Amino acid sequence: MPENKPLYTPALVIGSGIAGCAAALTLADRGVEVTLIAAGFDRKEANSWLAQGGIIYKAEQGDPALLEKDLLVAGHRHNNPRAVRWLAGKGPDIAQAVLFDRLNIPFEHAAGPRPEWEWELTREAGHSAPRILYSADHTGSTIMDHLMAAVEGSPNIRILRGMTAVDLLTSHHHTTGMHYRYQLGNMCCGAYVFNEASREVDTILADHTVLATGGVGQLYLHTTNYQGAVGSALSMASRAMVRLENLEYIQFHPTAFFHQNAQRFLITEAIRGEGAILLNAGGERFMRKYDKRLELAPRDIVSQSIVNELLKTGDDCVYLDARGVKHDLVTRFPTIFERCLEYGIDIRNDLIPVVPAAHYFCGGVLTDLSGRTTLERLYAVGECGCTGLHGANRLASSSLLEGLVWGHGAGLDIFRRLNAGHKLAGRLRDRIAPWETPACGDKNDDPALIAQDWASIRNTMWNYVGIMRTQARLYRAFEEMRDLSRHVHDFYHNTPLSKRLVELFHGCQAAYGIIQACLRNNRSLGCHQIKG
Repeated sequence: MPENKPLYTPALVIGSGIAGCAAALTLADRGVEVTLIAAGFDRKEANSWLAQGGIIYKAEQGDPALLEKDLLVAGHRHNNPRAVRWLAGKGPDIAQAVLFDRLNIPFEHAAGPRPEWEWELTREAGHSAPRILYSADHTGSTIMDHLMAAVEGSPNIRILRGMTAVDLLTSHHHTTGMHYRYQLGNMCCGAYVFNEASREVDTILADHTVLATGGVGQLYLHTTNYQGAVGSALSMASRAMVRLENLEYIQFHPTAFFHQNAQRFLITEAIRGEGAILLNAGGERFMRKYDKRLELAPRDIVSQSIVNELLKTGDDCVYLDARGVKHDLVTRFPTIFERCLEYGIDIRNDLIPVVPAAHYFCGGVLTDLSGRTTLERLYAVGECGCTGLHGANRLASSSLLEGLVWGHGAGLDIFRRLNAGHKLAGRLRDRIAPWETPACGDKNDDPALIAQDWASIRNTMWNYVGIMRTQARLYRAFEEMRDLSRHVHDFYHNTPLSKRLVELFHGCQAAYGIIQACLRNNRSLGCHQIKG
Protein backbone atom coordinates (compact mmCIF):
# COMPACT_ATOMS: atom_id res chain seq x y z
CA MET A 1 0.00 0.00 0.00
CA PRO A 2 1.49 3.40 -0.97
CA GLU A 3 2.59 5.47 2.00
CA ASN A 4 -0.24 7.56 3.54
CA LYS A 5 -2.55 6.88 0.60
CA PRO A 6 -5.88 5.38 1.73
CA LEU A 7 -6.97 2.06 0.30
CA TYR A 8 -10.60 1.88 -0.83
CA THR A 9 -12.62 -1.35 -0.94
CA PRO A 10 -16.35 -2.04 -1.31
CA ALA A 11 -16.22 -4.51 1.59
CA LEU A 12 -13.68 -4.74 4.42
CA VAL A 13 -13.66 -7.91 6.54
CA ILE A 14 -11.65 -7.75 9.77
CA GLY A 15 -10.86 -11.32 10.84
CA SER A 16 -10.25 -14.63 9.09
CA GLY A 17 -12.19 -17.26 11.06
CA ILE A 18 -15.26 -19.08 9.75
CA ALA A 19 -17.54 -16.03 10.04
CA GLY A 20 -15.18 -13.59 8.34
CA CYS A 21 -14.27 -16.04 5.59
CA ALA A 22 -17.93 -16.95 5.00
CA ALA A 23 -18.82 -13.26 4.61
CA ALA A 24 -15.89 -12.65 2.26
CA LEU A 25 -16.57 -15.72 0.11
CA THR A 26 -20.30 -14.99 -0.13
CA LEU A 27 -19.53 -11.53 -1.46
CA ALA A 28 -16.70 -12.64 -3.73
CA ASP A 29 -18.80 -15.39 -5.32
CA ARG A 30 -21.26 -12.64 -6.33
CA GLY A 31 -18.58 -10.50 -7.94
CA VAL A 32 -17.87 -8.06 -5.11
CA GLU A 33 -14.28 -7.04 -4.44
CA VAL A 34 -13.40 -7.78 -0.81
CA THR A 35 -10.42 -6.89 1.34
CA LEU A 36 -9.89 -9.35 4.20
CA ILE A 37 -7.34 -8.41 6.85
CA ALA A 38 -5.80 -10.72 9.44
CA ALA A 39 -3.60 -9.68 12.35
CA GLY A 40 -1.38 -12.75 12.11
CA PHE A 41 0.75 -14.14 9.31
CA ASP A 42 -0.29 -17.75 10.02
CA ARG A 43 -3.56 -18.61 8.26
CA LYS A 44 -4.55 -20.73 11.30
CA GLU A 45 -4.68 -17.83 13.76
CA ALA A 46 -8.40 -18.01 14.58
CA ASN A 47 -10.48 -19.95 17.09
CA SER A 48 -12.37 -21.66 14.26
CA TRP A 49 -9.30 -23.80 13.51
CA LEU A 50 -9.30 -25.11 17.09
CA ALA A 51 -12.91 -26.35 17.16
CA GLN A 52 -12.86 -30.08 17.77
CA GLY A 53 -16.33 -31.46 18.32
CA GLY A 54 -18.48 -30.61 15.31
CA ILE A 55 -21.10 -28.37 13.76
CA ILE A 56 -24.85 -28.58 14.23
CA TYR A 57 -26.65 -29.85 11.14
CA LYS A 58 -29.97 -31.63 11.67
CA ALA A 59 -31.26 -34.93 13.02
CA GLU A 60 -32.06 -37.64 10.51
CA GLN A 61 -35.75 -36.79 10.60
CA GLY A 62 -35.16 -33.02 10.72
CA ASP A 63 -35.84 -31.20 13.99
CA PRO A 64 -35.94 -27.38 13.88
CA ALA A 65 -38.48 -27.19 16.74
CA LEU A 66 -36.46 -29.55 18.94
CA LEU A 67 -33.23 -27.69 18.17
CA GLU A 68 -34.95 -24.42 19.11
CA LYS A 69 -35.92 -25.96 22.45
CA ASP A 70 -32.39 -27.20 23.12
CA LEU A 71 -30.91 -23.77 22.35
CA LEU A 72 -33.42 -22.05 24.63
CA VAL A 73 -32.91 -24.51 27.50
CA ALA A 74 -29.11 -24.24 27.27
CA GLY A 75 -29.38 -20.43 27.13
CA HIS A 76 -31.72 -20.32 30.15
CA ARG A 77 -34.34 -18.70 27.89
CA HIS A 78 -32.35 -15.48 27.90
CA ASN A 79 -31.99 -15.98 24.13
CA ASN A 80 -33.35 -13.89 21.29
CA PRO A 81 -36.18 -16.17 20.03
CA ARG A 82 -35.93 -14.76 16.50
CA ALA A 83 -32.22 -15.61 16.30
CA VAL A 84 -32.87 -19.10 17.66
CA ARG A 85 -35.62 -19.72 15.11
CA TRP A 86 -33.44 -18.26 12.34
CA LEU A 87 -30.52 -20.60 13.03
CA ALA A 88 -32.73 -23.68 13.52
CA GLY A 89 -34.65 -23.01 10.32
CA LYS A 90 -31.95 -21.60 8.01
CA GLY A 91 -28.85 -23.31 9.39
CA PRO A 92 -29.14 -26.72 7.69
CA ASP A 93 -29.83 -25.20 4.26
CA ILE A 94 -26.88 -22.79 4.54
CA ALA A 95 -24.65 -25.64 5.74
CA GLN A 96 -25.78 -27.68 2.74
CA ALA A 97 -25.13 -24.83 0.29
CA VAL A 98 -21.74 -23.78 1.65
CA LEU A 99 -20.17 -26.81 3.34
CA PHE A 100 -21.39 -29.52 0.97
CA ASP A 101 -22.22 -27.93 -2.38
CA ARG A 102 -19.59 -25.15 -2.43
CA LEU A 103 -16.72 -26.62 -0.36
CA ASN A 104 -17.32 -30.40 -0.34
CA ILE A 105 -16.24 -30.83 3.30
CA PRO A 106 -15.37 -34.50 4.07
CA PHE A 107 -17.41 -35.10 7.23
CA GLU A 108 -17.67 -38.58 8.71
CA HIS A 109 -19.93 -40.84 6.68
CA ALA A 110 -22.45 -43.20 8.23
CA ALA A 111 -21.26 -46.79 8.55
CA GLY A 112 -22.91 -49.46 6.45
CA PRO A 113 -25.41 -49.19 3.59
CA ARG A 114 -27.68 -46.26 4.50
CA PRO A 115 -28.68 -44.60 1.22
CA GLU A 116 -31.38 -42.53 2.96
CA TRP A 117 -28.84 -40.78 5.22
CA GLU A 118 -25.23 -40.21 4.23
CA TRP A 119 -23.69 -38.62 7.31
CA GLU A 120 -22.63 -39.93 10.69
CA LEU A 121 -24.10 -37.74 13.42
CA THR A 122 -23.01 -37.43 17.03
CA ARG A 123 -24.68 -35.99 20.11
CA GLU A 124 -23.16 -33.56 22.60
CA ALA A 125 -24.17 -32.09 25.94
CA GLY A 126 -27.49 -30.26 25.93
CA HIS A 127 -28.71 -31.87 22.70
CA SER A 128 -31.86 -34.02 22.64
CA ALA A 129 -30.75 -36.01 19.60
CA PRO A 130 -27.69 -36.72 17.44
CA ARG A 131 -27.51 -33.84 14.95
CA ILE A 132 -23.82 -32.88 14.84
CA LEU A 133 -21.58 -33.36 11.82
CA TYR A 134 -17.94 -34.00 12.60
CA SER A 135 -14.56 -34.87 11.15
CA ALA A 136 -12.78 -36.96 13.78
CA ASP A 137 -11.84 -34.43 16.51
CA HIS A 138 -10.61 -31.69 14.16
CA THR A 139 -13.86 -30.48 12.60
CA GLY A 140 -12.93 -26.81 12.75
CA SER A 141 -9.58 -27.39 11.09
CA THR A 142 -11.16 -29.51 8.34
CA ILE A 143 -13.79 -26.87 7.57
CA MET A 144 -11.29 -24.03 7.67
CA ASP A 145 -8.80 -25.83 5.40
CA HIS A 146 -11.42 -25.97 2.67
CA LEU A 147 -12.94 -22.55 3.37
CA MET A 148 -9.58 -20.79 3.47
CA ALA A 149 -8.50 -22.51 0.26
CA ALA A 150 -11.62 -21.13 -1.45
CA VAL A 151 -10.97 -17.65 -0.04
CA GLU A 152 -7.29 -17.70 -1.05
CA GLY A 153 -8.26 -18.93 -4.51
CA SER A 154 -10.87 -16.25 -5.16
CA PRO A 155 -9.80 -13.50 -7.59
CA ASN A 156 -12.18 -11.09 -5.84
CA ILE A 157 -10.61 -11.37 -2.36
CA ARG A 158 -7.47 -9.48 -1.41
CA ILE A 159 -5.97 -10.94 1.80
CA LEU A 160 -3.72 -8.66 3.82
CA ARG A 161 -1.89 -10.42 6.65
CA GLY A 162 0.03 -8.79 9.46
CA MET A 163 -2.64 -6.08 9.61
CA THR A 164 -4.08 -5.29 13.06
CA ALA A 165 -7.24 -3.18 13.18
CA VAL A 166 -6.72 -0.23 15.52
CA ASP A 167 -9.96 1.78 15.29
CA LEU A 168 -13.14 1.97 13.27
CA LEU A 169 -13.49 5.04 11.08
CA THR A 170 -16.76 6.94 11.50
CA SER A 171 -18.23 10.02 9.87
CA HIS A 172 -18.74 11.71 13.25
CA HIS A 173 -15.26 11.13 14.63
CA HIS A 174 -12.78 11.03 11.76
CA THR A 175 -13.86 13.57 9.16
CA THR A 176 -12.25 16.94 8.61
CA GLY A 177 -14.52 19.96 8.79
CA MET A 178 -17.96 20.02 10.42
CA HIS A 179 -20.32 18.94 7.64
CA TYR A 180 -20.69 15.29 8.69
CA ARG A 181 -20.38 15.98 12.41
CA TYR A 182 -23.56 18.05 12.31
CA GLN A 183 -25.51 15.15 10.81
CA LEU A 184 -27.66 13.08 13.18
CA GLY A 185 -26.70 9.79 11.58
CA ASN A 186 -23.25 8.33 12.10
CA MET A 187 -21.75 5.71 9.79
CA CYS A 188 -18.73 3.43 9.61
CA CYS A 189 -16.29 4.28 6.83
CA GLY A 190 -13.62 1.57 7.30
CA ALA A 191 -10.74 1.25 9.76
CA TYR A 192 -7.30 2.42 10.78
CA VAL A 193 -5.02 -0.60 10.52
CA PHE A 194 -1.50 -1.14 11.89
CA ASN A 195 0.73 -2.57 9.18
CA GLU A 196 3.46 -4.72 10.72
CA ALA A 197 5.59 -4.64 7.59
CA SER A 198 5.80 -0.85 7.42
CA ARG A 199 5.22 -0.18 11.14
CA GLU A 200 2.75 2.49 10.03
CA VAL A 201 -1.01 2.92 10.42
CA ASP A 202 -2.85 2.55 7.11
CA THR A 203 -6.28 3.95 6.34
CA ILE A 204 -8.71 1.51 4.70
CA LEU A 205 -11.95 3.07 3.47
CA ALA A 206 -14.89 0.75 2.88
CA ASP A 207 -18.52 1.02 1.84
CA HIS A 208 -19.29 -1.69 4.39
CA THR A 209 -17.15 -3.10 7.21
CA VAL A 210 -17.48 -6.50 8.89
CA LEU A 211 -16.07 -7.17 12.36
CA ALA A 212 -15.12 -10.85 12.72
CA THR A 213 -12.32 -10.69 15.27
CA GLY A 214 -13.40 -13.53 17.58
CA GLY A 215 -13.79 -13.71 21.34
CA VAL A 216 -12.22 -12.69 24.63
CA GLY A 217 -10.61 -15.86 25.99
CA GLN A 218 -7.12 -14.37 26.23
CA LEU A 219 -8.37 -11.91 28.86
CA TYR A 220 -8.27 -14.90 31.24
CA LEU A 221 -5.38 -16.74 32.82
CA HIS A 222 -6.58 -20.12 31.51
CA THR A 223 -8.24 -20.39 28.11
CA THR A 224 -8.67 -22.65 25.11
CA ASN A 225 -8.52 -19.65 22.73
CA TYR A 226 -5.85 -18.62 20.25
CA GLN A 227 -3.48 -15.80 21.16
CA GLY A 228 -5.35 -12.99 19.40
CA ALA A 229 -8.71 -13.44 21.15
CA VAL A 230 -8.49 -10.23 23.19
CA GLY A 231 -11.88 -8.60 22.57
CA SER A 232 -10.72 -6.21 19.84
CA ALA A 233 -14.22 -5.80 18.40
CA LEU A 234 -15.59 -4.76 21.80
CA SER A 235 -12.92 -2.14 22.21
CA MET A 236 -13.27 -0.66 18.74
CA ALA A 237 -17.08 -0.78 18.73
CA SER A 238 -17.40 0.80 22.16
CA ARG A 239 -15.22 3.74 21.12
CA ALA A 240 -17.47 4.18 18.07
CA MET A 241 -20.51 4.23 20.40
CA VAL A 242 -21.92 0.96 19.01
CA ARG A 243 -24.30 -0.92 21.27
CA LEU A 244 -22.91 -3.97 23.07
CA GLU A 245 -24.96 -6.67 24.78
CA ASN A 246 -24.63 -9.64 27.19
CA LEU A 247 -20.97 -8.99 27.98
CA GLU A 248 -21.24 -10.73 31.36
CA TYR A 249 -21.96 -14.14 29.79
CA ILE A 250 -18.59 -15.80 29.24
CA GLN A 251 -18.66 -19.56 28.88
CA PHE A 252 -16.03 -21.74 30.50
CA HIS A 253 -15.49 -25.10 28.85
CA PRO A 254 -15.67 -27.81 31.53
CA THR A 255 -12.85 -29.96 30.21
CA ALA A 256 -9.53 -28.38 29.34
CA PHE A 257 -6.48 -30.60 29.78
CA PHE A 258 -4.74 -30.00 33.10
CA HIS A 259 -1.00 -30.36 33.56
CA GLN A 260 1.37 -28.17 35.54
CA ASN A 261 3.73 -27.84 32.57
CA ALA A 262 1.20 -27.63 29.72
CA GLN A 263 -0.87 -24.85 28.24
CA ARG A 264 -4.57 -25.66 28.50
CA PHE A 265 -6.00 -27.36 25.44
CA LEU A 266 -9.54 -28.45 24.74
CA ILE A 267 -10.88 -31.92 25.43
CA THR A 268 -13.94 -31.85 23.21
CA GLU A 269 -17.45 -32.25 24.57
CA ALA A 270 -17.99 -34.92 21.93
CA ILE A 271 -15.99 -37.35 24.04
CA ARG A 272 -18.64 -37.04 26.76
CA GLY A 273 -21.30 -37.30 24.09
CA GLU A 274 -19.78 -40.66 23.15
CA GLY A 275 -19.89 -41.91 26.74
CA ALA A 276 -16.94 -40.54 28.75
CA ILE A 277 -17.73 -39.73 32.39
CA LEU A 278 -16.35 -37.32 35.00
CA LEU A 279 -14.76 -38.57 38.21
CA ASN A 280 -13.27 -36.81 41.21
CA ALA A 281 -9.93 -37.84 42.71
CA GLY A 282 -11.76 -40.40 44.84
CA GLY A 283 -13.19 -42.12 41.76
CA GLU A 284 -16.75 -40.86 42.38
CA ARG A 285 -18.97 -39.97 39.42
CA PHE A 286 -19.84 -36.64 41.02
CA MET A 287 -22.21 -35.22 38.38
CA ARG A 288 -24.92 -37.42 39.90
CA LYS A 289 -25.04 -34.89 42.76
CA TYR A 290 -25.58 -31.88 40.52
CA ASP A 291 -27.80 -32.62 37.50
CA LYS A 292 -29.93 -35.48 36.26
CA ARG A 293 -28.40 -35.07 32.78
CA LEU A 294 -25.03 -35.98 34.32
CA GLU A 295 -22.09 -35.25 31.98
CA LEU A 296 -24.50 -34.17 29.23
CA ALA A 297 -25.79 -31.17 31.16
CA PRO A 298 -25.07 -27.80 29.50
CA ARG A 299 -21.55 -26.43 29.86
CA ASP A 300 -22.27 -23.78 32.47
CA ILE A 301 -23.73 -26.38 34.82
CA VAL A 302 -20.88 -28.87 34.33
CA SER A 303 -18.22 -26.17 34.82
CA GLN A 304 -19.87 -24.88 37.99
CA SER A 305 -20.23 -28.44 39.28
CA ILE A 306 -16.51 -29.07 38.73
CA VAL A 307 -15.62 -25.87 40.60
CA ASN A 308 -17.87 -26.87 43.50
CA GLU A 309 -16.28 -30.31 43.59
CA LEU A 310 -12.75 -28.89 43.61
CA LEU A 311 -13.64 -26.48 46.41
CA LYS A 312 -14.96 -29.40 48.46
CA THR A 313 -12.02 -31.73 47.86
CA GLY A 314 -9.16 -29.23 47.59
CA ASP A 315 -7.88 -31.06 44.51
CA ASP A 316 -6.32 -29.37 41.49
CA CYS A 317 -8.44 -31.13 38.88
CA VAL A 318 -11.08 -33.73 38.17
CA TYR A 319 -10.77 -36.59 35.69
CA LEU A 320 -12.42 -37.60 32.45
CA ASP A 321 -12.75 -41.36 32.04
CA ALA A 322 -12.99 -42.32 28.35
CA ARG A 323 -12.26 -46.01 28.85
CA GLY A 324 -15.92 -46.90 28.35
CA VAL A 325 -16.29 -45.13 25.01
CA LYS A 326 -17.31 -47.67 22.38
CA HIS A 327 -15.43 -46.00 19.50
CA ASP A 328 -11.79 -46.64 18.77
CA LEU A 329 -10.39 -43.61 20.61
CA VAL A 330 -7.31 -43.37 18.39
CA THR A 331 -9.34 -42.93 15.19
CA ARG A 332 -12.35 -41.06 16.67
CA PHE A 333 -10.26 -38.58 18.71
CA PRO A 334 -6.79 -38.61 17.11
CA THR A 335 -5.84 -35.04 18.08
CA ILE A 336 -6.71 -35.54 21.75
CA PHE A 337 -5.02 -38.94 21.77
CA GLU A 338 -1.76 -37.50 20.42
CA ARG A 339 -1.78 -34.37 22.61
CA CYS A 340 -2.42 -36.35 25.80
CA LEU A 341 0.21 -38.93 24.86
CA GLU A 342 2.78 -36.10 24.77
CA TYR A 343 2.26 -35.84 28.55
CA GLY A 344 2.33 -39.57 29.21
CA ILE A 345 -1.44 -40.12 29.26
CA ASP A 346 -2.91 -42.87 27.08
CA ILE A 347 -6.64 -42.05 26.98
CA ARG A 348 -7.42 -45.69 26.20
CA ASN A 349 -6.15 -46.73 29.64
CA ASP A 350 -5.61 -43.60 31.75
CA LEU A 351 -7.85 -40.96 33.27
CA ILE A 352 -7.56 -37.50 31.67
CA PRO A 353 -6.98 -34.63 34.17
CA VAL A 354 -9.27 -31.70 33.32
CA VAL A 355 -10.32 -28.28 34.64
CA PRO A 356 -12.62 -25.56 33.23
CA ALA A 357 -11.09 -22.79 31.09
CA ALA A 358 -12.43 -19.63 29.44
CA HIS A 359 -13.79 -20.76 26.10
CA TYR A 360 -16.58 -18.78 24.43
CA PHE A 361 -18.06 -15.28 24.57
CA CYS A 362 -21.86 -15.34 24.47
CA GLY A 363 -22.16 -11.54 24.26
CA GLY A 364 -20.62 -8.94 22.00
CA VAL A 365 -21.57 -6.27 19.47
CA LEU A 366 -25.37 -6.31 19.16
CA THR A 367 -26.60 -7.36 15.70
CA ASP A 368 -29.78 -8.22 13.86
CA LEU A 369 -30.44 -11.32 11.78
CA SER A 370 -28.26 -9.97 8.96
CA GLY A 371 -25.33 -9.05 11.20
CA ARG A 372 -26.07 -5.31 11.07
CA THR A 373 -25.06 -3.31 14.14
CA THR A 374 -26.39 -0.03 15.53
CA LEU A 375 -23.77 1.84 13.47
CA GLU A 376 -24.72 2.25 9.83
CA ARG A 377 -22.49 0.26 7.41
CA LEU A 378 -20.95 -1.81 10.22
CA TYR A 379 -21.58 -5.55 10.65
CA ALA A 380 -20.40 -7.98 13.33
CA VAL A 381 -20.38 -11.75 12.81
CA GLY A 382 -19.21 -14.81 14.68
CA GLU A 383 -18.08 -14.75 18.29
CA CYS A 384 -17.58 -10.98 18.45
CA GLY A 385 -21.23 -10.37 17.57
CA CYS A 386 -24.21 -10.81 19.87
CA THR A 387 -27.19 -12.13 17.95
CA GLY A 388 -28.88 -13.28 21.14
CA LEU A 389 -28.68 -16.86 19.88
CA HIS A 390 -26.85 -18.16 22.94
CA GLY A 391 -28.62 -16.24 25.67
CA ALA A 392 -26.89 -16.85 29.00
CA ASN A 393 -25.00 -19.98 27.88
CA ARG A 394 -24.04 -21.53 24.54
CA LEU A 395 -25.25 -24.91 23.33
CA ALA A 396 -22.43 -27.23 22.24
CA SER A 397 -21.36 -27.13 18.58
CA SER A 398 -23.51 -24.08 17.80
CA SER A 399 -20.62 -21.65 17.31
CA LEU A 400 -19.38 -22.86 13.91
CA LEU A 401 -22.92 -22.85 12.54
CA GLU A 402 -23.62 -19.39 13.95
CA GLY A 403 -20.45 -18.05 12.35
CA LEU A 404 -21.36 -19.65 9.03
CA VAL A 405 -25.01 -18.50 9.06
CA TRP A 406 -24.34 -14.91 10.10
CA GLY A 407 -21.21 -14.57 7.97
CA HIS A 408 -23.18 -15.79 4.95
CA GLY A 409 -26.11 -13.55 5.86
CA ALA A 410 -23.95 -10.45 6.26
CA GLY A 411 -22.38 -11.13 2.86
CA LEU A 412 -25.81 -11.37 1.22
CA ASP A 413 -27.03 -8.21 2.93
CA ILE A 414 -23.97 -6.20 1.89
CA PHE A 415 -24.30 -7.51 -1.67
CA ARG A 416 -27.93 -6.37 -1.83
CA ARG A 417 -27.09 -2.96 -0.41
CA LEU A 418 -24.19 -2.42 -2.81
CA ASN A 419 -26.46 -3.33 -5.71
CA ALA A 420 -28.94 -0.75 -4.42
CA GLY A 421 -26.24 1.93 -4.53
CA HIS A 422 -25.34 2.05 -0.81
CA LYS A 423 -21.77 3.26 -1.19
CA LEU A 424 -19.69 5.89 0.57
CA ALA A 425 -19.97 9.26 -1.11
CA GLY A 426 -16.73 10.42 -2.70
CA ARG A 427 -17.00 13.62 -0.69
CA LEU A 428 -17.08 11.63 2.56
CA ARG A 429 -14.13 9.43 1.54
CA ASP A 430 -12.08 12.54 0.77
CA ARG A 431 -12.76 13.98 4.22
CA ILE A 432 -11.52 11.05 6.31
CA ALA A 433 -8.46 12.25 8.19
CA PRO A 434 -5.26 10.18 8.12
CA TRP A 435 -3.94 8.66 11.33
CA GLU A 436 -2.07 11.12 13.49
CA THR A 437 1.10 9.65 14.97
CA PRO A 438 1.78 11.22 18.39
CA ALA A 439 5.20 12.60 19.26
CA CYS A 440 6.53 9.81 21.47
CA GLY A 441 10.12 10.79 22.10
CA ASP A 442 12.29 7.84 23.05
CA LYS A 443 9.50 5.78 24.64
CA ASN A 444 8.96 2.26 23.38
CA ASP A 445 6.63 -0.68 23.97
CA ASP A 446 8.81 -2.28 26.66
CA PRO A 447 7.89 -6.01 26.62
CA ALA A 448 8.32 -6.23 30.39
CA LEU A 449 5.73 -3.50 30.93
CA ILE A 450 3.29 -5.10 28.49
CA ALA A 451 3.78 -8.56 30.03
CA GLN A 452 3.07 -7.17 33.51
CA ASP A 453 -0.08 -5.38 32.33
CA TRP A 454 -1.33 -8.57 30.69
CA ALA A 455 -0.60 -10.53 33.88
CA SER A 456 -2.69 -8.00 35.83
CA ILE A 457 -5.60 -8.27 33.38
CA ARG A 458 -5.60 -12.06 33.24
CA ASN A 459 -5.24 -12.63 36.97
CA THR A 460 -7.92 -10.05 37.76
CA MET A 461 -10.37 -11.58 35.29
CA TRP A 462 -9.64 -15.16 36.37
CA ASN A 463 -9.81 -14.54 40.12
CA TYR A 464 -12.68 -12.03 40.25
CA VAL A 465 -14.68 -12.38 37.02
CA GLY A 466 -14.51 -16.13 36.53
CA ILE A 467 -16.91 -19.04 36.89
CA MET A 468 -18.20 -18.04 40.34
CA ARG A 469 -18.47 -14.31 41.09
CA THR A 470 -19.35 -12.15 44.09
CA GLN A 471 -20.15 -8.46 44.34
CA ALA A 472 -16.99 -7.95 46.42
CA ARG A 473 -14.83 -9.62 43.77
CA LEU A 474 -16.43 -7.63 40.98
CA TYR A 475 -15.95 -4.31 42.81
CA ARG A 476 -12.31 -5.21 43.39
CA ALA A 477 -11.95 -6.05 39.70
CA PHE A 478 -13.60 -2.76 38.74
CA GLU A 479 -11.23 -0.72 40.89
CA GLU A 480 -8.13 -2.51 39.66
CA MET A 481 -9.14 -2.39 36.00
CA ARG A 482 -10.15 1.27 36.25
CA ASP A 483 -6.66 2.14 37.46
CA LEU A 484 -4.96 -0.11 34.93
CA SER A 485 -7.14 1.27 32.12
CA ARG A 486 -6.02 4.81 32.93
CA HIS A 487 -2.38 3.71 32.98
CA VAL A 488 -2.66 1.72 29.72
CA HIS A 489 -4.47 4.61 28.03
CA ASP A 490 -1.57 6.95 28.82
CA PHE A 491 0.96 4.31 27.79
CA TYR A 492 -0.89 3.78 24.50
CA HIS A 493 -0.98 7.47 23.61
CA ASN A 494 2.66 8.11 24.47
CA THR A 495 4.31 5.07 22.90
CA PRO A 496 5.01 4.23 19.24
CA LEU A 497 2.32 1.88 18.01
CA SER A 498 2.91 -1.87 17.69
CA LYS A 499 0.69 -4.92 17.40
CA ARG A 500 1.26 -5.95 21.00
CA LEU A 501 0.47 -2.45 22.23
CA VAL A 502 -2.78 -2.33 20.22
CA GLU A 503 -3.79 -5.75 21.60
CA LEU A 504 -3.03 -4.63 25.16
CA PHE A 505 -5.13 -1.49 24.72
CA HIS A 506 -8.02 -3.46 23.19
CA GLY A 507 -7.79 -6.18 25.85
CA CYS A 508 -7.78 -3.71 28.74
CA GLN A 509 -10.81 -1.86 27.38
CA ALA A 510 -12.68 -5.10 26.70
CA ALA A 511 -12.01 -6.41 30.21
CA TYR A 512 -13.13 -3.13 31.77
CA GLY A 513 -16.37 -3.25 29.77
CA ILE A 514 -17.06 -6.86 30.78
CA ILE A 515 -16.56 -6.06 34.45
CA GLN A 516 -18.97 -3.12 34.26
CA ALA A 517 -21.60 -5.34 32.58
CA CYS A 518 -21.19 -7.90 35.38
CA LEU A 519 -21.71 -5.23 38.03
CA ARG A 520 -24.86 -3.96 36.34
CA ASN A 521 -26.48 -7.41 36.39
CA ASN A 522 -27.29 -8.74 39.87
CA ARG A 523 -29.18 -11.77 38.57
CA SER A 524 -27.41 -15.13 38.58
CA LEU A 525 -28.11 -16.85 35.30
CA GLY A 526 -26.17 -19.27 33.12
CA CYS A 527 -22.55 -18.24 32.75
CA HIS A 528 -23.00 -15.25 35.09
CA GLN A 529 -23.19 -16.68 38.61
CA ILE A 530 -23.21 -14.30 41.59
CA LYS A 531 -22.65 -15.87 45.01
CA GLY A 532 -23.81 -14.28 48.26
